[in-house]
Amino acid sequence: MSAVTSAVLGVIGVAAPAAADDGYRASIQAIDLAAAKAMTGVSWHPGCPVRISDLRRVELTHWGFDGVRHRGELIVNQTVARSVVEVFHTLYSMRFPIRTMLPVDRFGADDNASMAADNTSGFNCRPITGSTSGFSVHSYGKAIDLNTLENPYVKGAVVQPPAGKAFTNREKVRPGMIKHGDPVWRAFTRHGFTWGGDWTSLKDYQHFEAPV
Repeated sequence: MSAVTSAVLGVIGVAAPAAADDGYRASIQAIDLAAAKAMTGVSWHPGCPVRISDLRRVELTHWGFDGVRHRGELIVNQTVARSVVEVFHTLYSMRFPIRTMLPVDRFGADDNASMAADNTSGFNCRPITGSTSGFSVHSYGKAIDLNTLENPYVKGAVVQPPAGKAFTNREKVRPGMIKHGDPVWRAFTRHGFTWGGDWTSLKDYQHFEAPV
């Protein structure tokens, strides 16, 4: 465990630098009343399988495609928040580029709009992609979609986001892409996440999920 992470994880809402400072900063915070009110009726609604109090706001540093450090924010289940801080520290250390990292509420909880913006996100109480029933693992705050354009959802002729068609050839690895066995895949799977790119009935290259 890194010095950053061990310092951060002790107290919710506290961020601390690493002993050998690499520039990574992360914090885990409870969802305050104002944020909970803003989420209600958007990414969260009565009947969702988790309470807002079960969720945490993780703020962290990531590298952008512009080679500059940026501040990102993920809403995830409290049970995976610590792992998320560790995983993204690994991605930061390898300078893996991430376009944007914003809660889906910034997109009106519209998953298609979030994907089209190449946004990396976590919690969103919604059905499974391609279905009108059944909760997605995102509804539990236990899934993260990473670089949605470079890692599209593919099922038959359906590609989401549509602009992700340019990245359906997974043999040509480009910045921000994920492949089985690569350092990004290893960072997530080491913490118990599984990858949608390993599925057989469809490929959800952007998707990592923890057990529900």
